Amino acid sequence: MVQRIKEETVTIIEGTAVAVKKSHLRRFAGTLAAIAALTALAASAQITQTKSPEAAQAAAPSPVDRAASGDSPDNPGPLATDLSPAITHAAIRKAERKVADWQLAHAERLFNRQWTYAALYDGMLAASKATRDPRYHDAVVAMAQQFDWKLLNARFPHADDMALGQSYIDLYLETHDPVRIADTKAVLDQLVLRPDDSSKLLWWWCDALFMAPPVLARISAATGDRRYLDYMDREWWQTSASLYDPAEHLYFRDSRYFTQKQENGQKLFWARGNGWVMGAFAKVLEVMPKDYPSRAKYIAQYREMADRIAAIQGKDGLWRSGLLDPDAYDLPEISGSAFFTYSLAWGINHGILDRKKFEPVVRRSWAGILRRVYADGRLGSIQPIDGQPGKFKPSASYVYGVGGFLLAGSELDAMAKK
Repeated sequence: MVQRIKEETVTIIEGTAVAVKKSHLRRFAGTLAAIAALTALAASAQITQTKSPEAAQAAAPSPVDRAASGDSPDNPGPLATDLSPAITHAAIRKAERKVADWQLAHAERLFNRQWTYAALYDGMLAASKATRDPRYHDAVVAMAQQFDWKLLNARFPHADDMALGQSYIDLYLETHDPVRIADTKAVLDQLVLRPDDSSKLLWWWCDALFMAPPVLARISAATGDRRYLDYMDREWWQTSASLYDPAEHLYFRDSRYFTQKQENGQKLFWARGNGWVMGAFAKVLEVMPKDYPSRAKYIAQYREMADRIAAIQGKDGLWRSGLLDPDAYDLPEISGSAFFTYSLAWGINHGILDRKKFEPVVRRSWAGILRRVYADGRLGSIQPIDGQPGKFKPSASYVYGVGGFLLAGSELDAMAKK
């Protein structure tokens, strides 16, 4: 492209010489402007060619419908005063219903197939089982029927567009109607045949571990076909090798943050990004066969992260958007905190994490999260769509954070049974 621009520039200059000889000064001025524009275009092309894949992805316009995902009103009303942090069925289910009812009333008309809502649907299905209220389950089924049980697939093999497959597969297991997983399976069949690109990771950002691996693990369990799980296993550990910090026991969001620091000089680790990873461990391990060759490796890394997350828990029971510089952020970040709570509670319930050590962590975090519920059921202090730590309003409420809350509540309800 640059060579073509140079050739065109030479042609313009030669034309310019003729123009000067004919004293057409205006044309000469226009020619100079064209040369400047072409030179700028050449520079722009060279800059674009040198961008990393991660930077190019980050700079691209987001396909997510941000307006449909949530909002941050200036006056959300008073906080709730009728919720209890007690780990009892009655208290937990009351909190789940309050938040789920508010979210359903505000978002059902906006339901879509994006990753933001995929996390909400996972939470709605879990809450429906915990509360024994079919409305949340039925709303997810109605959504799936509206979209003919199909995934978004314009950006294959982007993990975000596969996240909805988690709900489709869970609903398939209720009826074994093949229509419910036909499209998801077709997309995953295409994925497992895709050769790796040595120049770029498939899952180059840590959020991706929540979006695609649980779908692959679930379809493997549902069909008995281990190809899906083996593919997931290979790609997971490639991502881990790149993004997991073995000293800090946390994941960088992506390679852009390897050298970035917080204001206090600590490494930059994003709460929600690590929340996605912790949630992914729970979802993958839940369906992974006990004898799977690398299962012990997942459990080892999961325990490392759980220990680290517990160690940096805030005095209010929650975590800030930037995990290692909590003083830089006025508000706790509820989506990351909710996914941590969900994952830690899951680990306790499944005997992977020590109850004596981690149950107090989970109790404190659940109590802290409930203090961010408003009287009408809005769950606040959720960071808007982003890929790094940031600041936001106390009222900020987004569907993926509610999904994490409902998953956490469901695991706590299971804990109450024990």
